[in-house]
This record gives sequence, structure tokens and C-alpha cells, in this order.
Amino acid sequence: MLALTNGRIITITGPIYEKGTVLVDGEKIKQVGSITDVKIPSDSKIIDLEGSTVIPGFIESHCHVGIMEEMYRIEGDDLNETTNPITPTLRAIDAVYPGDLAFKDALQAGVTTIHILPGSANVIGGTTLIMKTHGLIIDKMAVNTCAGLKIAFGENPKLVYGEQSKAPKTRMATAALLREQFVKAIYYRDKHQKAKWDPDKKPERNLAMEMINLVLDGTIPLRAHAHRTDDIMTAIRIAEEFKVNIIIEHGTEAHLIAEEIVKRKIPVVTGPSFTSRAKVEMGQRTFKTPGVLAKKGVKVAIMTDHPVIPIEYLPLCAALALKAGMDSEEALKSITINAAEILGIADRVGSIAEGKDADLVVMDGDPLEIKTKVKEVFINGNSVYKN
Repeated sequence: MLALTNGRIITITGPIYEKGTVLVDGEKIKQVGSITDVKIPSDSKIIDLEGSTVIPGFIESHCHVGIMEEMYRIEGDDLNETTNPITPTLRAIDAVYPGDLAFKDALQAGVTTIHILPGSANVIGGTTLIMKTHGLIIDKMAVNTCAGLKIAFGENPKLVYGEQSKAPKTRMATAALLREQFVKAIYYRDKHQKAKWDPDKKPERNLAMEMINLVLDGTIPLRAHAHRTDDIMTAIRIAEEFKVNIIIEHGTEAHLIAEEIVKRKIPVVTGPSFTSRAKVEMGQRTFKTPGVLAKKGVKVAIMTDHPVIPIEYLPLCAALALKAGMDSEEALKSITINAAEILGIADRVGSIAEGKDADLVVMDGDPLEIKTKVKEVFINGNSVYKN
């Protein structure tokens, strides 16, 4: 048993204990409460946290750690398969290198869980991966190996395939290609249904159609790269047409149409904002976006889009959103419990609560204060970084 005691405990979804204890049993949180309410077993390892603050590990909702390595721009770049605009069979898990230095950077900043996506060159880019930031074997670090199907609208698919003189060369073609694949998947699904009564008519296995049908049957959501208002609305239009779940990724102009987003209860993962206006569709980039969306009632998470913004600056991005008008509680939620809920893993991470993974960060001050340092990081109850 491990007891982190005598420190300030920010649970995120429950009370803040000015003098509290987190009791850890193996990989899970056994109990959290005030120092007077939690009884520490006599055989526990005790860590005195006087003067320190404990928070749940930060969660990066959208990045390319390990799949686009910083140092190796060619050798370590497995982000985009730019040979075909329709690649639903690609899986992020098959390209992530756990030796990428960004994993160490993440740990030193208290980022314990990350969501890794294929890039946005393709209309359909492949399935995404949620994993912890410490370990050597991806399969053991993984939380969800198929967390969503990446799709992309806007400039990226147009530029990549327009230069090859093939579709999509326009936004119309991007939407059309996506619809075509969904219709094909529906027919593939229907043929399988009919084959239950007539096995001779069972179609040949098609991995691409199987992946798209995971979206159509509600098993996984679409994760839609969309910056501009028109691209966001096209993504929503297609999601409503095929009755599938969708999450808006980036949403640079999402604050301009917040009412349309909130009435549909669609989450938004915003960013990267701590960067230049790298392309036309990022012209409205501002750190005000997450705060405006949150105040309108949209569930918001903040991303770094690493390596666009180095992953260790995830808490800084939340702090800059706070500076731009976001509520302090919402800013912290955007990189903890909101991120966990949007990723569908809130039963395991995102807050300090009984039964959740013991992913804990010990800091020497306020989590969103730039001068605050990370003192120690625990993942699954194990100390994985100590300053």
C-alpha cells in the first residue's frame, strides 16, 4: 500500500482537500479524503507531501508522439500514408515508437495519458491509440488501441492529393469520398446480415469496410480534423446523415458557431493555439476559443498537436486559455476529466477517485502557474519520474 499524505489534493470531480491523503493499492486508487478521514494501514509506504499539491495526471487529447518523432524527420515520420486518400485500415499502434524522446518530456510535465492519431493528409486516415506515457511495450502501455477513426477536412487533403492531380482537389471531393465509403460500408454490412440466412452469399472479408462499420454501429466515433466553420459544419452534416458519433479536432473557428455545436452535444478538442497561423484556415486562431466554447456549454479539451507544440507545454496551453478568459476550473478540466470523457476513458483516468488508475502528479504549487514544478509522477501506482 502507498499513502501520499499531508498535501493539497485536487481531485477535479470532488472536493479539494487542503490537507488530504491518497491511498493507493497496487495500480488503483483505494481511497482519497482529508487527512483525518483516511486511515493509513500500518504497513504502507508513506510519502509526506507537506507543501505539495497532488493532481490526476494530465491527459493529451490529440498528438502525434511516437508516430512523428522530433529528431528523425524522415526516419521517424510515419504520420501520413500519402499514397491513397482512403486508408481506414491504418492503425496508429503499428507506428508508435516508445523510445521517442517526447515520452520523457511528457512525463516531466505530468502528462500521463496521450491520444495518438494518424495525420490529416487523408480523407480517412486510420484508427487512433490511447496509451500511457511510460513503458517499452506499446501493447502494455495501451489503454484503447482503437479509440476512433480519423477523418480530415479542409486544406490538408486538398493540397496533398491536388498536387498529385487526384481527388480530393476540392472540399466537395473530400465530402463526396467520405460519403461514398460510408455507403459502401453499409452495403457490406447488409450483405453480411443476409449471409446469416444464406452463407454462400457471404462477401469476402474487407478490412476497410469493417473499420468504417465500427463507426456506423457506434463502437467508435469519428475524429474529424476541421478548422474552419464550413469544414466543421460539413463534418457535422455527414455525421448526422449517417447517424454516427463525432468529435471535432482542432476547431479553430468553433467559437464562431458555438451555438450550433452545443445544441448537438458535440465535444471539441481545440488547438494548437500556441503556434503561428501556419495556414489560411488557422487565421482565426486564438486562445479565447476553449473559454468561449466552455461558457456556451460545449465539452472542451485542449491539445498540443505535438510536435506542433511540444507536449510538455500542455499545462501551459491550459494556462494561456485561462489568461484569455477561460474559467480556471474549466481550464484544468480541459486537460484532465474533460479530456478523459471525450476519449471515453473517464472510468480509469482524469480525476482522483476510488477505483481509478493511480496516475498522480505531485507539484510544488498551482498546476496552471508557470513557475510550478513537477516533483514526482506516478503511473498505475508506480513512481516513473522524480525531480
